[in-house]
Amino acid sequence: MPFVQIPVRPSSGSSLLLIAGLAAFALSVPAIAATAEAGPAPAAPTSFKFDFGAKAAPGYTSVTPATVYSKASGFGFDLGTAPTEVDRGGAEAERDGFVTSDQPFFFSVAVPEGNYNVTVTLGDARDGSVTTVKSESRRLMLEGVRTAPGQFVTRTFVANVRNPRVPPPPKNAPGNDHVELNDREDGPGGLVLHWDEKLTLEFNDRRPCVCALTIDRVDDIPTVFLVGDSTMTDQPHEPTTSWGQMLSRFLKPGVAIANHAESGETMKSFITELRLDKVLSLMKKGDYLILQFGHNDSKANWPQTYVEAGTTYKAYMKAYIAEVRRRGATPIIVDPMQRHQFDAQGKVRNSHGGYPQAVREVATEEHVPFIDLTAMSVAFYESMGPEKSWAAFSGGKDATHHSAYGAYELAKCIVQGIKDNHLDLANYIVDDFGTFDPAHPDPVASFDVPPSPGRSTQAPRGN
Repeated sequence: MPFVQIPVRPSSGSSLLLIAGLAAFALSVPAIAATAEAGPAPAAPTSFKFDFGAKAAPGYTSVTPATVYSKASGFGFDLGTAPTEVDRGGAEAERDGFVTSDQPFFFSVAVPEGNYNVTVTLGDARDGSVTTVKSESRRLMLEGVRTAPGQFVTRTFVANVRNPRVPPPPKNAPGNDHVELNDREDGPGGLVLHWDEKLTLEFNDRRPCVCALTIDRVDDIPTVFLVGDSTMTDQPHEPTTSWGQMLSRFLKPGVAIANHAESGETMKSFITELRLDKVLSLMKKGDYLILQFGHNDSKANWPQTYVEAGTTYKAYMKAYIAEVRRRGATPIIVDPMQRHQFDAQGKVRNSHGGYPQAVREVATEEHVPFIDLTAMSVAFYESMGPEKSWAAFSGGKDATHHSAYGAYELAKCIVQGIKDNHLDLANYIVDDFGTFDPAHPDPVASFDVPPSPGRSTQAPRGN
C-alpha cells in the first residue's frame, strides 16, 4: 500500500489530520515490509509459443477464437476481431489446426520494450492460402505469402515495440521522464498501437491461414531508427501511408526498424518533446539513424520551430549527426520528397526551397551517407505525369501525404539509396529486391497490398 501524505493545515482539527496521516502510514508498513521480503517483481516474459487451435503442440500455448486479449491474460485476439478455427485432424499438432478469416484480424501479446523475432507458420493441409502480415500501426512485414494446398511455410521478421518512457534525469538535472505525445498518439481511444506496451500483429489478405506463432526477444541485432515527420511516420489509419511503414518489408531478419517519426515534427520539436532523447536512450553501437525533415521546418508561421535552410537547419542537422556518432551509430540523411506540384510543362516544381540543398551540403561537409529522395521522388512523379501520379498520394488528392502504393515506391527509393551508399545495412536487403529505378516505378495495377481495417476522420497533424 503506498503511503499517501496527508497535508496538515493550521486549524483546530490539524492534530486529527496528523493522527490520520500517521495511522495511514502505520497501516502501510506491513504491506511495505511484505513487498520488501518478496523482492522485486518477476521480469515480464519475452518468449512465447502459440499454436492456433484447441490441440496445442508440446511446449505451445493453445489459442482459439475465444482467446481475447486482456491485460490479465497478456495475449489474444484484439481490436474486436475474431477469426474462425479450422481443424484438419492431422498428425502434426502445430499444423492440423489453424485460424482464418475473410476479414483482417489482430493478435496482441504484452511484451516489454525491445526488438522481437516473430516467426509465423502459414498454410492449410487441404487448401491454398494468401497471407499478408503487418505489425503495430500498419508496418508491412510480410507481403502476400502464398501456399498451395498441403504446403506450409515458416517466415520470420523482426518487430520493434516501444513505450513513451525516457530514463528520468538525475536529481536537479533538467529534463523529463517521458515523450510528450500529441493528441493523435494519445487520444480518446488510448495510445496508438506503436506506443502501447504490447506487440500487435495484423493478419490480412484473401485467405490468411495462421497455424503457429513464436515470439522471442532479440537484443544483439542492429536497429535502424527513423526520425522525421508525417511522410515517414507510422500512420495509424488508411489511406495515408508513409514510406517508413513499408521499409521493413524489404529487409531480412537480423535488423530491426524502429520508426519514431511523427506528424508535424521538426528538428526542434523532436528535441523539445524528448523524442530524440528517447531514440538516443535506446541507441547502441552498430545501429543506424535515418533522418528526414524539411516539410515543417520551413514554416515561418511556426515561429517556435522554424529554422532557416542555410543556417539553423544545417546546424540542427549537424547536432543530430554528432549525437548519433557519439553513440557509435551511423547517421543517414535524406532530403524530403517533393509535393505533388507540377508546372505547365509537366515538371515537378520545387516545393521545399533551399532545404534539399542544405541537406546535400551537410552530407558533403560531414561525410554522411546521403539519399537524394528529392530527386528520386521527382523522377517517380514525372514518370507517371501530373494526373496519373495522383495514385501515389493519399486519397488521390493530398499533395503531401502518400497512398500505400506511393509509400511502397518511396520505400524502394530508400532501399536503393542504402545500396548505392554501400552501407553494411545493404546486406539485409531481401533477395527479391534487385534494383529500383524511380523513373520506372512498379505499375499501379500490380500493387496488391490489402488495406488495413478502419479509416480515420482525423487528418495528419502537420506534415
